[in-house]
Amino acid sequence: MATTEILLAGFGGQGVLFAGKILAYCGLMDNKELSWLPSYGPEMRGGTANCSVCISDEPIGSPLVLTPDILIAMNQPSFDKFVTEVKPGGKVFFDSTLIEAECDRADIQLFGIPSQQLADDNNLKGGSNIILLGKVIKETNLFSLDVMKKGIEKVVPASKAHLIPNNFKAIEIGMNS
Repeated sequence: MATTEILLAGFGGQGVLFAGKILAYCGLMDNKELSWLPSYGPEMRGGTANCSVCISDEPIGSPLVLTPDILIAMNQPSFDKFVTEVKPGGKVFFDSTLIEAECDRADIQLFGIPSQQLADDNNLKGGSNIILLGKVIKETNLFSLDVMKKGIEKVVPASKAHLIPNNFKAIEIGMNS
């Protein structure tokens, strides 16, 4: 791996920045160079949110991801806006519960899983983002499950440590989807 550029996008409140932070910490734990650049509208919930994450074996020139290798889209507007920007050979992961994936590009791979429905079915409120991360690590081998679990443990605040097992469960659901 030289450099992997990841763009996560969705509405505020879907955990886009949290998922990006987990990926960033996974990069740290794997001794990689990394950048994490959040971007969000003025609304805390319901506004747009996206996050650029670069993970590399070498120094990173710019933290801004304009043409991602990996796109994680959590809503229709984000899918529609960014799917055209994915590099040829790139991978797009999206919540098929909320997104009707219409894309005529043959040079990228699409991975749609009903992450919101899976989160609801497994009583994992707010776990759709983590289910998508599980699918990402399964399909890309970007990180091992062990590194992903360590990243989650690092990012989940102490006051919410009781949610760590739910996050582990969400990762495994995504990996098995």
